Amino acid sequence: MPLVPAALRYFREVAQTGSIAVAADNRHITPSSISRQIAKLESEIGRPLFDRHPRGMTLTEAGRRLLAHVHRSELDASALLAEMRTLDPAGFRRIVVACTEGFAHSVVPQAMSRLRLIHPAITFRLDVVGREEATRRVAEGDADVAATFAIGGQEDVSVDHSAVVPTFVAVRGDHPLADRDRVGFAELCDHPLALSAEGASQRELFDIAARIEGVEATVALECDRLAPVYAFVRSGGGAALVSGLGMDGDPDGGLVHIPLAHPVFDRRRAQIQTMIGGRRGPAVSDFINLLVSLLPHGDTGRGSGPGRTRPQ
Repeated sequence: MPLVPAALRYFREVAQTGSIAVAADNRHITPSSISRQIAKLESEIGRPLFDRHPRGMTLTEAGRRLLAHVHRSELDASALLAEMRTLDPAGFRRIVVACTEGFAHSVVPQAMSRLRLIHPAITFRLDVVGREEATRRVAEGDADVAATFAIGGQEDVSVDHSAVVPTFVAVRGDHPLADRDRVGFAELCDHPLALSAEGASQRELFDIAARIEGVEATVALECDRLAPVYAFVRSGGGAALVSGLGMDGDPDGGLVHIPLAHPVFDRRRAQIQTMIGGRRGPAVSDFINLLVSLLPHGDTGRGSGPGRTRPQ
């Protein structure tokens, strides 16, 4: 249900493609229909929106200003629709959260529980997805908040909080690495490993570190879910990489978590993301603050966070 008028959507398409013919093909309408809409806009504004050239069309200054207005209008419309979709029939607010597995393990559910103590009428929908999908959902207004890991800067979303979360090696108490205070990357690769599947941020950095160190690893298990990874480690299958957010807190699990010593993993940051320019009510703001309170504060560097942990 688009809230931005068709004429402005057609104008944006021409601005992006530089061609009425291509814009018409993308929109599945005739070029003459788009030409009429552009002409009507130019008549209402009293200025040309495009400079026409043999090889295409480029925006005038008036066109650039109108395009910026269209982008703002589309963001406002997406935010409004997202807000309306999350109202339940009784008018209570529902917050839609997209997060990766590490956040779903404890941080996001804890923040949800705490928010309901402040706003008892709030309900949630939680979607556990990949990092890129979490960011996309917030950027397009399909989720209110994304809690995800990212490598590098973000252009399509607003980053409310970003911090390095230490990476740990999880092993059983009788594993050869269990008595270490830190584990080096090369010695880690001497053992069978459980890693995230390709495409996950942690796996991407692991592969970069392997190339830097010139080592090959035996990946005994690829899995993006923590429960089977921990079961694999407990059964003696090998070691696993986990973030500080996804560490298993079961004191009877018989596992040891040892910091992994390699600077490449500092590129990975835990982020709380929202839509650029999106509306947020008091409940969403409180939820974001609760999420931030459960994360490291600021862009912390290598060696930060908790040290080696053993079952208590």
